[in-house]
Amino acid sequence: MIEHPPVERFPLAIRTLTVSSTTRLGASFVRVTLTGDDLADFAAPGPADHVKAFFPDPTTGELAVPRLTAEGMARPDTGTVLARDYTPRSFRAAEDDRPAELDIDFVVHGASAPASSWAAKAAPGDTLVIAGPRGSHPAPTGMDRVVLGADATALPAVARWIEMLPEDVEICAFVELDHPSDAGYLEPELVHRASVIWLDRGDGALERGIRNVDDIDESTYFWIAGEAGGLVPIRRHLRRELGLPARQVKVDGYWRAGEAGRDHHAPLDPNEPED
Repeated sequence: MIEHPPVERFPLAIRTLTVSSTTRLGASFVRVTLTGDDLADFAAPGPADHVKAFFPDPTTGELAVPRLTAEGMARPDTGTVLARDYTPRSFRAAEDDRPAELDIDFVVHGASAPASSWAAKAAPGDTLVIAGPRGSHPAPTGMDRVVLGADATALPAVARWIEMLPEDVEICAFVELDHPSDAGYLEPELVHRASVIWLDRGDGALERGIRNVDDIDESTYFWIAGEAGGLVPIRRHLRRELGLPARQVKVDGYWRAGEAGRDHHAPLDPNEPED
């Protein structure tokens, strides 16, 4: 039976980091490598852990960052906080003369969005403020097969899932792409480790892929993330039509079309209970 280990909790931290390099990955991604003394105690061991990154207003250039208090994070005295959640792609602790490094991969989709605008122009020496992770969700245990579903925004988490799962766990990943070159985001060893099915984004391709999964038993786990509206029928299929219990299904709306800065902790469908 699939079981979920307890959440690991970490002290709340706000870290000011420096860009050491940037790398373009396919048509849609920019990898920003960050460094700084604030990474000394960084940890994000779960496959879908996330940090909150804070960005300047694309119009005014003003950066508003919360303050860390005894009660937690407090809003700044002035300015509007512009923050987005990101799964750290990889973290390398300091070793000998090499400083600690954190890679965060950004989907670049125009200059109007604060995160995309910042990432497209990021250069060595620039600063990025992040908070967290406050907690880490370890991968469940008792799985024989994991089915992953994602659009581009969830590809960093897909990569981490593939890297972290034991070799005896079968992995199938359905990934929607905007551009064919984005298939190069996953390193060859990850593609060889899992059965990766690339889909053209839109027209319900991800839903059809998930609906075609068969031989589902109590050791099959589904993790799916992407645009919230398109995930509603997928969650309904898994939880309502197939009757899978919550321990076998995680569907996470990373973003919603037409809604800026959606909190992915919010219910996927406010009209339907999560449990």
